[in-house]
Amino acid sequence: MELTALGLLVLGLLLAEPVSRTLAAAHWPARDPVGALLMWQAVGLAGGLSLLGAGIVYGLAPFGPTLIPAVGGFSRAVGEGRVLDDLGAGNTVALVATLLLGARLFFVLASVTVRTLRARARHRDLLDVLATPWPAVPGTRVLDHPIPVAYCLPGRSSRLVVSAGVLERLAPEGVRAVLAHERAHLTERHDLVVLPFVAWGATAPFVRGMVRAQLAVAALIEMRADDVAASRSTQRELAGALRTVGGSAPTAALSSFTSAVDARIARIAAPPPPPSTAFRVSVRLAAVALVAVPTVLLLHF
Repeated sequence: MELTALGLLVLGLLLAEPVSRTLAAAHWPARDPVGALLMWQAVGLAGGLSLLGAGIVYGLAPFGPTLIPAVGGFSRAVGEGRVLDDLGAGNTVALVATLLLGARLFFVLASVTVRTLRARARHRDLLDVLATPWPAVPGTRVLDHPIPVAYCLPGRSSRLVVSAGVLERLAPEGVRAVLAHERAHLTERHDLVVLPFVAWGATAPFVRGMVRAQLAVAALIEMRADDVAASRSTQRELAGALRTVGGSAPTAALSSFTSAVDARIARIAAPPPPPSTAFRVSVRLAAVALVAVPTVLLLHF
């Protein structure tokens, strides 16, 4: 089990830093944002399984040749009160470190989730008081504010929000492009895609690969929403909407049209060539394989 633990540790460290750094700097994700988001989720899940699994496997090594028998042996040792006698110093350190890392990750994820949900609930209550429902587009609220702002509040009671400035400065086609962009965030639950990477970045902010992962995923969900909006409007309409909607969205919102506007306009004006079917399939298979590797190592070795 020691070799398995070492392999998992090496894999986890590679995914946390060099692999994340390389993927964040790659150009192909702009051609296939959906595939890139799947790859990032695979990197995050495989990295977490590997780093936490390495500590568990090494810590339980004295209790069995593979993980499942070792868990049974550990349980029996706890019941018989001899667990400390069987554990070596290194095994104890590994288990404690894994427990602390897992607890830290769970605490950060729970804290970020609760804080985000509370902020969205407060902002949703304010919108219900201050904003006016737009009968033409159900589920959309209009803020009486001259600065053009558009954003969405995800969740069970989601909201699409535009300001009066958006309706005054954009033609109906541009407004449709704005709403299509924000609706894509809601429909595809991009808030749930981003949340684990926010937690990872907050858990280990000193690991630059994890911070880059968070930034890369945030950029990719904007690309994906742009692609959805572009399929329902013209390039000129969407680019014009991006140039116009420049107000800052509240922190409770998922995202806004203000993120990396110049780069996004350039991508809309000159879309990258779509990936081949073989490339798309390869990316998705690679994502599945990436998660499968630590899973197989944990369960069978």
